[in-house]
Amino acid sequence: RRVHGGAKESRRTKMASSPNKRRRVEPSDENTLDQLKHFSTVVSDSGEFSQIEKFKPTDATTNPSLLLAAAQMDQYAHIVQDSITWAKQQVNQDDLIGNITDKLAVNFGIEILKIVPGYVSTEVDARLSFDTEATIAKARKLIGLYEAAGVSKDRILIKIASTWEGIKAAEQLQRDGINTNLTLLFNFAQAVACAEANVKLISPFVGRILDWYKKNTGKDYSPSEDPGVQSVTKIYNYYKKFNYQTIVMGASFRTVGEILELAGCDRLTIAPKLLEEMMSQKTQVEQKLSPEKAQEEAMDRVTYDEKTFRWAMNEDPMATEKLAEGIRKFAEDIVKLEALIQKKL
Repeated sequence: RRVHGGAKESRRTKMASSPNKRRRVEPSDENTLDQLKHFSTVVSDSGEFSQIEKFKPTDATTNPSLLLAAAQMDQYAHIVQDSITWAKQQVNQDDLIGNITDKLAVNFGIEILKIVPGYVSTEVDARLSFDTEATIAKARKLIGLYEAAGVSKDRILIKIASTWEGIKAAEQLQRDGINTNLTLLFNFAQAVACAEANVKLISPFVGRILDWYKKNTGKDYSPSEDPGVQSVTKIYNYYKKFNYQTIVMGASFRTVGEILELAGCDRLTIAPKLLEEMMSQKTQVEQKLSPEKAQEEAMDRVTYDEKTFRWAMNEDPMATEKLAEGIRKFAEDIVKLEALIQKKL
């Protein structure tokens, strides 16, 4: 097992936040994925250990949908059973299923941390997305489970939906020394509110934004015209121009083209299918985003309070619809996971 060292961790994080300054990888035999790693920290968007090992990412992210899929695989049955056994041994049996699902999420995280050198993101129950205090309590519980297993909180990102209530919960957790990953982030107002809350990392979505625009306009978009790519580019440039320390991790990709348009973004969390595709290609990768280029952008600093945040969301049907849809889908998969566990009791 790796030693979870503070000084080493801070150096790693600092390096990850400042991608290589080179604009282009010199022609070589490197595949597309290895070239991309010169400019952005690559994160595996998967709960499957074998996939994570294969692509050698720095970090890994999980969510209720990925956990549900993994929990149904025979090779992970022992992890599910261990979670059930642990929960049955606890004094408080009032929320047996909740204790099992929390322990299961942590158990998967612990196994992933044996593979990746950086962070693992573990998600708070999506049904708490509009409850600041309950989100804080759940985050502290998850961190407590990790620490009881000997894992430093410095290696964990608590994943929370980017609602106003979720952002306020993250703000308090960051003050308490618990790092957060704000997910289901679809627009600029969410990103600005997260930066002002000093969250550790945001996961602005790309592919789901594209899905919405294709459905509602009937148009096809090239990678450079992709509204999801443009959204993340704007957020990245704003953060760098105004020196916010929050890490930008592009997420929810549909194509390799989208990913390469964001080369240089602090982190990119990518599904195994697209990682595999990039490993098999040797497309020349150019750095598209950099702190230096961000300084050249004509942007004004803005701020949001609760009223202006909610109005900005109201005026953005894409962000409103995709945030609600994402929360519903994660909540549905948590219910399915609970049903799966109930059958095993």
